[in-house]
Amino acid sequence: MSESSPVSAKSKPSEEEMPTHVVFEHPIFAKFEGCHFVYNHQANEPVMCVTVGNNKAALPFPGVKREFALKDNDCHMLDLLSEGLKYVSGLAVGDPLPKEIITGEATWELTQRHVVVAHQRISMQLVNWLTGVDDLITDPDALVQLADDPATKKKVNEAFGEAAERLGIGRENKQEMLKYVEKLTHELAYIEALRDKFGDVQNIQKKVDGLRKVYSRERSVCDMIDQIRKLFQIAVNDFKRRFLEVDAQTGEILSVLKNLENQVRFIRGMRDDLHIRLMAWEDLIGEWKKVEVCVSYQISNILGRVYQFLAPRFMKVDDWVLMNKLREQKEETKKKAAGKVLVW
Repeated sequence: MSESSPVSAKSKPSEEEMPTHVVFEHPIFAKFEGCHFVYNHQANEPVMCVTVGNNKAALPFPGVKREFALKDNDCHMLDLLSEGLKYVSGLAVGDPLPKEIITGEATWELTQRHVVVAHQRISMQLVNWLTGVDDLITDPDALVQLADDPATKKKVNEAFGEAAERLGIGRENKQEMLKYVEKLTHELAYIEALRDKFGDVQNIQKKVDGLRKVYSRERSVCDMIDQIRKLFQIAVNDFKRRFLEVDAQTGEILSVLKNLENQVRFIRGMRDDLHIRLMAWEDLIGEWKKVEVCVSYQISNILGRVYQFLAPRFMKVDDWVLMNKLREQKEETKKKAAGKVLVW
């Protein structure tokens, strides 16, 4: 871990001493009403949210440490929260810390479908390795259907036996292969779940493309949609690149099984990276599930929120600064125009 990381190697306790829940020694954390911790994405920093009387406040962690003269244990807990809030929407005193920063496992739950898809993907990779076929089935629905196909089961059984021999387990102990495959399945199932979530992002892109056709005769709306589409394509291509990196790294199935521990660390790193990136889309995904591809008086506001989300993340820095300056100048012009007094 780099020296710039919030949880430095010097301050991190041993695994036995590692706290598992959000706890503080300083009494101030118990005195504040509704005290909890979130990540402020606009300010790009974790904050402590409190209620004082009728007022709500969000206090950045450095200020909390300084103003309350926190001791090492409490400072370290805030450092852990800084890391943990990347993986969950919020934490309160007494909550368990995300498993990502404790054990490396994932905090969120899998569905059985994602486990089945991951298992079948690995099984078919083994079959293709055995038969020398490169045409790998990747469609999740097709993989689920193959799970109950007798002919496929027979091929998978043969592949397990041969792989067990190559791995030094022995063909007669091919059931031991299940331990390897199940462990890899568990890790890759999270990638399958994230692949589904990425599908929600792509569904927004499809709706934006549809709105471009609906508003083809309205210049101002089209201009905004065209800018959004450019930024969206950058975002989608970035996600695709990351998923392809996982697929490429785990494609040589026998090498993966031979170096399983290293592969698990790689998969978990990519899992966390994709999960953090997709978490930022949650609100947008929820809103766009309700958006219809049709003329709407709300469309300017809806598209505006998409643009405000995409621009700071995927627009070139120089372009983003220029757009901000132009917007500020436009707002200033409006204020001056509104403040003019007509003299007759």
